[in-house]
Formats: sequence, structure tokens, C-alpha cells
Amino acid sequence: MTPRISRRTATALGLTAVAGMGLAACVPGEGSENTAAGSGSSGGEGGAGKWSTGSLTIDWATYNPLSLVIRDQQLIETALGDSVTVEWVQSAGSNKANEFLRSGSADIASTAGSAALLARANNSPIKVIGIYSQPEWAALVVGKDSDITGPADLAGRAVAATPGTDPYCFLVQTLAEAGLSIDDVELQPLQHADGRSALEGGSVEAWSGLDPIMAAAEVESGAQLVYRNVDFNTYGFLNATEDFIENHADVAQVVVDAYEQARTWALANLEATAQLLADAAGIDLAVATTVITERSNLDVSGVPGEDQLAVLEAISPMLSDSGDVRGGADAVEKARGSILHADFATAAVEKQTAEKQ
Repeated sequence: MTPRISRRTATALGLTAVAGMGLAACVPGEGSENTAAGSGSSGGEGGAGKWSTGSLTIDWATYNPLSLVIRDQQLIETALGDSVTVEWVQSAGSNKANEFLRSGSADIASTAGSAALLARANNSPIKVIGIYSQPEWAALVVGKDSDITGPADLAGRAVAATPGTDPYCFLVQTLAEAGLSIDDVELQPLQHADGRSALEGGSVEAWSGLDPIMAAAEVESGAQLVYRNVDFNTYGFLNATEDFIENHADVAQVVVDAYEQARTWALANLEATAQLLADAAGIDLAVATTVITERSNLDVSGVPGEDQLAVLEAISPMLSDSGDVRGGADAVEKARGSILHADFATAAVEKQTAEKQ
């Protein structure tokens, strides 16, 4: 395995080198009982009051460990009580989470930052309301006996990746490091788990993988991570539709509060968090432990802000010049300037900090 490349600042990514490359989808209001910062006043403990909606659909994902804690401990259900029905749907990747949000099949869902920006630039009415991690969840993966030793060896090879996700964006940036573009490889657009299967079955020679599937492939089939770069991974974004933010701020606040509660618990119980991941993903506990302790980085501020905007600014040239954003650079810039909604997370972090004292 090649050593992990040291972190650079987001603004130094130099992503203009990938301009023009094909990027086929790298990517308190009225009606609310409560304000974003004071949701508990009307809803009350255990939902003993009237909430602005009788239902909430939210995703869970193996790439989002905090969602596993919240679902397992029923933090949202406990806060809302019996008057709100909570439905959990699984996101197999950021692209699927974005589909849920765009179609209205979910109110709140988790993606990578790159995928959220791409979706909003293409007129999906979503905003990021929280940050759940700063992971290194993507890398270039090959089989144990592969002759591929780095990105330069990918020219002319069949490579699997999931469009609309961080691993796809990781692949595009990785190719650029070697002076290649997505057109220089034979892209197989597969969902993450199918990418692993294709690699192990021999129908592709490389895979831009995602944890925990990637970590499982390392242990179970001897897969090798031949290129890693933490700076090519964007933050974990918790997103909500604008309609939900505007009309159901009280319930949105409960969700973000639960994320901060789960973060505190997970950081104090890494082994138990790894067990939740192992159970949800069907992987060995040792693999899950590697993902949680070495690659997830849950110890990050939940408030979306300048750090995330810097990363999104760094990848914007890639999105703008890809042809996959209908409005081009103007649409990307507009999306980046309007994607953050930090009120819920600011209130949640303040609440969690006070409870720790």
C-alpha cells in the first residue's frame, strides 16, 4: 500500500488542471411551530406538543456512522414522540441520497460535499444543515495481483466508479495528477458495492472505492489501495430540502440536535460505534474499527462554514468545466454561495456544549 499523501490546504488543490474533463455527475420559516434555534420550546421533551409535520423521512448510510448511532438509539423518535412518524431509508451512495432529496422521497439525507454542490448547481433545492465527518473514504483500489501501481497506469484500463459521489470526483482528480482525463480510461459506472464485485470478478482492473466496502475488500480479498489523497475527499454533508427547512424547522432542529448528541457519544464509544458499522454493513469488526478509528474523523465541527466553502471552491473549476452542470460556472458559483444553512447546527453545537459542562 502506498503511504497516505500529507494534507494540503484546500485552496492548494490545483484543480484547474482537470478543467474540461468529463465529469459525468461527480456530484426557520413560515408554518413552523418553532425557530431553528429554539425548537424545544414548542415540541417539548418526547414530542409532548404539536410539531409542524406528522412525518419525517431521513436516510442512514454506512458511510455516515453518526446516522447508525441515531437510528440505533432512536434519538429522533424519542425527541419527537408518537405524534411524528420517522421513516429511515438507506442511501447506497451520495447519488442515491440526492435522488431521494430531489424526488421528495426523503426530507433529510447525507452525501459528500462534492455531490451536494453538484446537485444544487443542477437546481436540486437542497442545503447543507450539518457536517457529520471529515473522512478519507475514497481511494484507488486494485486487485492483490494487479500490475497497476499508481494513477499513471490507468490509461486504457477499465475502471469502476459511482457517478455523483466523492469516489468519482476522487477518480477524476487522481487521473489529473497523472496527466490523464476520464476519457483516457474505460469508465464502468457502477454502484459502490458493484464496483467491488466487478474488481474481484475481473471485469474491471481498478475501482475508485468507498469505505466501508473498500476496507472490507482489503481484508477479505487482498485488495490494494494504490493511491490515497485525503485532500481529494470532501466533507460529509447532512442535507435537507429547502421546503423542509422553511416549513418544518422545528423537526429539522431535532435532527441536527440528534447528530450532535450522536457525535459526542460516538467519540466516547468508538468500539461500540465500530460494532454498529460492522452490523449494518455486514463486515468484520476489525474492518469496521479501521474505518471508524482511522478514516472517518468524526471529531469535526458540525457547523457548515468557511472550511467547507474552501473545499467546494477548490473543486468548482472541475464542476464548471465538466459540462455536467447546465448553467456552467455561474450555476456552480451561485450554488456554492447559497448552499449553507448553518442555523440548526450552530444551535445544536451550543446546546451540546452546554450539556457537557
